[in-house]
Amino acid sequence: MESPIVAVAEGQVKGCQRVNLNGESFYLFLGIPFAKPPLGDLRFKAPEPAEPWSGVRDATVDGNCCYQRNEFTKEREGSEDCLYLNVYTKKLPSECNKLKPVMVWIHGGAFVSGSNKSHFYGPEYLITEDIVLVTINYRLGFLGFLHLDDTSLDVPGNAGLKDQQLALKWVQNNIKSFNGDPNNVTIFGESAGSASVHIHVVSPSSKGLFHKAILQSGCLLNPWVFSKDYALTFTKTITDTVQTEKEALEVLKKLSVEELLGYQEKFHASLKGASVIGPNIEKPNKTAVLTSNPIELLTTGQYNRVPLIIGYCDREGILLEVYKRFGNNAGAKEEGQEEYVDFKKFLLPGLSEDDPQNKRILNKLIQTYKKRAAENPKDKYLLPTDFYFVAGIIAAGNIHAKTSNNPVYLYRISIDAGLNLLKKIAKITDPGTCHGDDLGYLFNNHIAAQFLDKGETEDQSIRRFVKLWTNFAKTGNPTPPANDLQLTWKTFDKGSGFLNIGKELTVGSIPEAERIDSWKVILQNNPVIVNNL
Repeated sequence: MESPIVAVAEGQVKGCQRVNLNGESFYLFLGIPFAKPPLGDLRFKAPEPAEPWSGVRDATVDGNCCYQRNEFTKEREGSEDCLYLNVYTKKLPSECNKLKPVMVWIHGGAFVSGSNKSHFYGPEYLITEDIVLVTINYRLGFLGFLHLDDTSLDVPGNAGLKDQQLALKWVQNNIKSFNGDPNNVTIFGESAGSASVHIHVVSPSSKGLFHKAILQSGCLLNPWVFSKDYALTFTKTITDTVQTEKEALEVLKKLSVEELLGYQEKFHASLKGASVIGPNIEKPNKTAVLTSNPIELLTTGQYNRVPLIIGYCDREGILLEVYKRFGNNAGAKEEGQEEYVDFKKFLLPGLSEDDPQNKRILNKLIQTYKKRAAENPKDKYLLPTDFYFVAGIIAAGNIHAKTSNNPVYLYRISIDAGLNLLKKIAKITDPGTCHGDDLGYLFNNHIAAQFLDKGETEDQSIRRFVKLWTNFAKTGNPTPPANDLQLTWKTFDKGSGFLNIGKELTVGSIPEAERIDSWKVILQNNPVIVNNL
């Protein structure tokens, strides 16, 4: 097969070819650097653009993933040198004179794991449509999200989000070389990647870098997104001699990447699942992603008002069972214990755990959910589903519908079939769609192929997902012009304009509406969410 060569701003790259789900050939360019390796003095800091190279760079192999522990194999992998992206396109400019819509994928993984690798996020499904797909890496863990209050140290936080921003700037400067349209870019992501997308939606410095957004199972109203200031506390677990952030930074910069991950994991375990690592609100600085309260930006309409799809899976909380089976008890409890989720570590903004009334309400709510689960095993995971994901996502959908002058679409995924990714990998048979299960219908996962089953139902579901997502990227409306899906997905307006994606597509009202309504009591101290449920 032909080895295509494309010129980008920094030099030339040589890609290769594969075939998509339909057997059609497409081009892929892997491991393209979009930033300098964030090593040495650049550790913890905002990224800098990649330097030029001479000759033709081989772009047929994935770049390094960011250093992490693989959630499934439990092996350490990757490198601190990890700021690479992949580009997939059906045509190059020499073969087509019309630029194609661009979709930029931001992976999930709780801000501590994941990557853009082509064997996990295979493009073969999405690239059946006339789009250009870009998948990006960003720094993870404390390497990507350490933040210090001392402005003289130049570590204000959100380095991982700034990596994403720089990748989006690279797309603006280079995607025409791959037949992509820089004026029609959709950013989309899942879980922490979805929360990242939402932050770019409210970030002034991300304005103009994208034109549409898709949020899959994560938004900035979810309780696990933003982290507290743990830098000094964390460093004191390494050495108790540090007293200032400057001393802490000196200690952390001297650690090898292997040592840093080891200490990070011990610290995370000591806090028993609390949201240790993630984005923060920065003090004003020249590279800032976010310096204002994002909830205020949302509710006042001071954000990048672009067409938006937002949604969730109907049993997101099965994720806790996945964690348990893979030895990551972030919030999960062993069977038989009184509470199977430690909510005190994941309090929504404004809810004080020291308030006796809040504790009573919380305990009553937990018991209500547990009673429901006892009566119907299918409801076993509703409490973590609602708490970690659905309440915030529905509230965010309502806020956008009220404050945006662009269309907002809300969905719920309930498909339970052979490509439900995390359930299949973890061999879970409980009914419902787990957090992350939707990925199996958008991306061809090569490494999980042994766990997955693909038949007529799954193939039809892939094509529906791809049609909805790519048509939105093309036009801002997910309903395809020919409407071969036999329905119209209307825009969301409190309680209406809602799509359920199961083995069949149905429109109607939100099935969780009555259940979520009960959260208004416990969230009485958080009017932003209460007023938008």
